Amino acid sequence: MKTVDAESPQRPMMEEAGVSLNELAYRRFKQALVTLSYKPGEYLNTAQVMNDLDMGRTPINQAIHRLANEGLLQVIPRKGVMVSPLSMDDALELIEVRLANEMLCMQLASQRITERQIATLTELNRQIEAASQERDRVRMMTLDHEFHQELAQIAGNNMLADILSVLHARAQRFWASTLSREGHMREVIDEHRAIIAALAAQDSAAAAEAAQAHILSFRSALRNDKICARSEEHT
Repeated sequence: MKTVDAESPQRPMMEEAGVSLNELAYRRFKQALVTLSYKPGEYLNTAQVMNDLDMGRTPINQAIHRLANEGLLQVIPRKGVMVSPLSMDDALELIEVRLANEMLCMQLASQRITERQIATLTELNRQIEAASQERDRVRMMTLDHEFHQELAQIAGNNMLADILSVLHARAQRFWASTLSREGHMREVIDEHRAIIAALAAQDSAAAAEAAQAHILSFRSALRNDKICARSEEHT
């Protein structure tokens, strides 16, 4: 099994005082999965994961159950724990569900957003751009997660926020495979700006359209990545 590399996800995580060991293990493990530090289809050795993430057995076992419920891990009887594989079919289904839920999120957020929240989103997007320029993949993904989490909180619907958290974590595993293309990151940053502008104008239709464009751009990036991978296989 491959150990977590120098881009180890636990370091950039915001691990504020007061977070329980179970929650900390969950956050570290989840970020290792969404940034592909553990590869899709890979079987994991629990003792090695404990060492990689510097956590005890009980918190790691608790994290495994939570992450399995979220679809990031699979617990297979008599075989162990496997990182859930990725497939284009799964990605396309995920995109369909994201479209419905994130457009709803934008419609709600456009009615409730404050100037302070607009400033927070703008600053997060600025940090994403800086991380992109530095080619810091883990920080970029962490900040993107925070950006979308902030949008969900602005919408003010806890049930929707829970759904979006799971969907975004699963989407990030696919997104990680497209991050080597610099042009795609520029598109993401510009799409975030369009979302912020629509929300600042409290234009629910424009915000929903901006979210739709953002997700469809993600779909295009995935398809392009798949095409490139096939081309490389035949060269």
